This record gives sequence, structure tokens and C-alpha cells, in this order.
Amino acid sequence: MSEVFSEKVLKLIKKIPAGKVATYGQIAALAGKPQGSRAVAWLLHSCSESHDLPWQRVLNSKGKISFPPGTKSYREQKKLLASEGVHFGEGDVIEMSLFQWKKKPASAKASAKKPRMFSS
Repeated sequence: MSEVFSEKVLKLIKKIPAGKVATYGQIAALAGKPQGSRAVAWLLHSCSESHDLPWQRVLNSKGKISFPPGTKSYREQKKLLASEGVHFGEGDVIEMSLFQWKKKPASAKASAKKPRMFSS
């Protein structure tokens, strides 16, 4: 895992607003490695405390908490999300259409040949 990717992931996770969630895959894609969801999970596991990350806001692709139900970590993550206004549906699935962070990848920069005032 590259240091650049790791730094991007940490910055992105810190930007997820309270009351919103993102998936491991979404963060990986935004950081430039769409297949890097496991690396995102590893970074969350190893860096959440030292980088003060809002780890509770990152979920699996199904909109669920990744910890086994009933564990201390599962209960803690669910409690933190609920305190931010995130609602859980049947089967503890979060409705991603309502709560997913809508961050989009950075757009390509304008061509150097074309003056900015004429770009659309």
C-alpha cells in the first residue's frame, strides 16, 4: 500500500460529515484505488485512534456494520451512528440513499491550452 494512497484515505475519512456514512469501496475509489477496500479497512483498524478518525462512519458495501452483531465494537459503532442521526432499518441495514456521503471524485483539470474563461 502506497503512502500517498494511505494519506488520501485518512484525509477522506476525516471529511465524512456527522450523520453520513461511506463504504470501504467508496473511500478506496475516491483515493484512486477502486479495488482497495481491504486496505481502507486495514487503515481504519490500525490508525483510527492515532489519527482520530470517525471510524464509525465507514460501512461495508451492503450498508451494514462490519463487526459481528452483538460484539462490543458492533454495539459501539451502532450507538455512535445513532447519536449522529443515522437510522437503521430492518436487519440493521442503513438506507444508503439517505445516509451515504455524496462525495464525488475530483474532476479533471481544465486543459492548459484552453483559457479558463472559455471552459464550460
